[in-house]
Order: sequence, then structure tokens, then C-alpha cells
Amino acid sequence: MITITKEAEGYLEALADELSISPTRYQQAVSSYESLGTWLHRDASTVKQYDPQVYSQGSFRLGTVIKPDDENGQYDIDSVCELAALVKDQLTQQTLKEMLRVEIEAYRVAQAMVKPLGEGRRCWTLEYADGAQFHMDIVPALPNGPSTRVLLESRGLDAQWAGTAIAITDNKHPLFFQQTSNWPRSNPKGYANWFRSRMADAFARKRQKLAESTQASVESIPEYRVVTPLQQAIMILKRHRDQMFADRKDVKPISVILTTLAAHAYEGEETIGQALVSILTKMDRFIGFDGIRYHITNPSDPLENFADKWAEYPERQAAFSEWLEAARRDFFHAAQGNSRQMITDSVAPRIGRGLAERARDRAAPKPASSLLRPATAATVAAAVPSFPAQARVPGKPAGFGGK
Repeated sequence: MITITKEAEGYLEALADELSISPTRYQQAVSSYESLGTWLHRDASTVKQYDPQVYSQGSFRLGTVIKPDDENGQYDIDSVCELAALVKDQLTQQTLKEMLRVEIEAYRVAQAMVKPLGEGRRCWTLEYADGAQFHMDIVPALPNGPSTRVLLESRGLDAQWAGTAIAITDNKHPLFFQQTSNWPRSNPKGYANWFRSRMADAFARKRQKLAESTQASVESIPEYRVVTPLQQAIMILKRHRDQMFADRKDVKPISVILTTLAAHAYEGEETIGQALVSILTKMDRFIGFDGIRYHITNPSDPLENFADKWAEYPERQAAFSEWLEAARRDFFHAAQGNSRQMITDSVAPRIGRGLAERARDRAAPKPASSLLRPATAATVAAAVPSFPAQARVPGKPAGFGGK
């Protein structure tokens, strides 16, 4: 049993804060998808009648986004544009993607963005001005909850999160140009709801303690002001992974695998040190193996296997095992450290010396484990409710135009 020292707890809190993005960057990200949602609902919009809903997915929605290692690096804002009043057998994937291309391109021109609209396999990409340091991937989608529920239940699988499932476009899909009910599936809201359920008790306890410490009602404490050790631990593990595989990006363990296994392993630990040790100790227990293939099931869609590429690329499974062994060694040693310098030296080789030393300098004795993160963007990003599915009507974002 590993005993986590007070010095290690303070250091890990500081490290998570150092990884948090700035309030300015966060607000830019929020404004970007809000502004696009407003554009799609304008009177002249060609998709307004289909009730377009723009919302985030991925690390911004989960509250696990981290700063790029390079101070000039870009943030990836993953979003979905779901046309809620259409169904997938009314049109083709290609038609949907083109419908949104027209509107997103018009938005780009109206916002005076210099960089051309990019196309990915499943999305359109808006490249903001260099000073903004981010781009936004927009995945066209349609509602797919009922179909997904029927599919999962017919296989005897858990359909608890199926109601928010979506059908998405993929220009490599064999039926991309055909009108059919067979579309690629996704469920970012369902996954986020599952993730939130894994930290619900810890979240409620922290919110209650924060209310008591400020002599306020629980309801008056905004949810985005509370952060859980699960989110902090994932942020730290992602940076450790990024540094370790900086020169081997082709085998780098993907974030959704780290996040899923960490959330499974988390058992409501109250501090980041306890959470990190618990997660690293148990996360590989949630990897299945049937003698041929490894399985890391998507909790929101049990038919999806996040480790499906490991059979074709066994070096990726080997890389995950290599990373997990290194993370255990680094953080288990750090957790038992009695000085900030020793802890710094334990983690610096695989999180970066600069970051490790900034965390060391930031760390200071605290009267209790932090309930309220400093005013950083990751604090705000930590709460799923800060990215609602409902369309908002904000003002135009400032500072995103091309130079």
C-alpha cells in the first residue's frame, strides 16, 4: 500500500493547475462554438429549419483539456453540429456534410477568417487566426438515439446511455454516398454522462464542502467551480503520455483509452494523489482479452471497442503497457516523496523539466485539499454543464478574425 505524502499531494495539485488552460483561451473556445450555433440559427440560414445544435465533445466537454506543451501550440476544439429535426434515412452522409460545408464556409467568410476551411474524414475544420492558437473540428451529425437503443438491446447490451446517440459522417464509409439507415455512430453526450457518473459522489462532496466553507447554499455554487481528482489525474497522465511519446506519436496511447480506463478505476478518492495511485494500480484490470483481441468497451456504445486497432497494430498495445509501467514507476515514487525537489526530479524526465519545476515553485502547503481551483480555464472546463447541448445566442467572439 503506497502512502501519499502531504508534499506529494500539494505538488500534484500544483501540477494540475499548471496544466490548466487560461481563462482567455477557455472563453475563446466557448465563444467559438456559441457563435457558430448563433450563425446557423440566423434567418438566412439554410439549415435553421432543422434545429442545428452545436456542442462540444472530447476533453473540453469532460474537463480534461490541458495546455499544449509548446506555448505556441494549438488547442483542438472538438465539436458536433447535430441537425435535430432530420433523420438519417432522409439524406446521405455526403449531403449532410455538404449542407454544413456551405454554412460553415459562409460563417468563415463573414468572420473574415483568412485560412481556408479544412476537411477531415468526419469533420470540417475552422482555422482561427494565429493569435487564437486553436482550430475547431465540427462533426456533422443527426439524432440516432432510438436506433442505437434498439440495436444494443437486440444484442443484449447495456443501452443506458443510448438516448443521446448520434449518426455521423465519414467520407471513408462505404455507404457515404448512399441513402441508408446504416451510418457511423457516436455518442459524445452519452460518454460524458457516463464519465460524470463515475465522479458524481466526489463531485457532490466537494461542492457541499465548498458551500460550507463559504457559508453559501450548495445550489449557489456553480458546478464549473468544482473539480474532481479524476479530472486532475487524467490531465497529468495525458501530459506524461504526451512527453513519453513525443517522438513516437504513431503508437501513443489515445486519450479516450486513458480516460475510459481511469474513470473505471476511479473509486471516488478525495485527493488527487489517492486518485492517481488508485487509477494507475487498477486501470489495466478493465482491459478485456478473449484470446485473440483486446477489448476496451465504449461505455456509451458497447459495440465499439476503443482497442480495436491493437490487433492490427500490436505495437500500440505494447506502447500502452510500456507507458503504464513508466507512469506507475514515476508517480508511485513521487507519491512517497518528502521534498518538492525530490518529487520534481521523479516526474521531470517524462512530463518535462520546465513544467515539473513550475509545479514545484507553485506548490505550497495548503490547509486542506483544494475544493476550488484557481481561476483557470481548465477549472471552468471541468464541468460538463458548461457545454450544454441547447443552442445559445451569444455575441460574436472577439479576436478570431484573420490577420
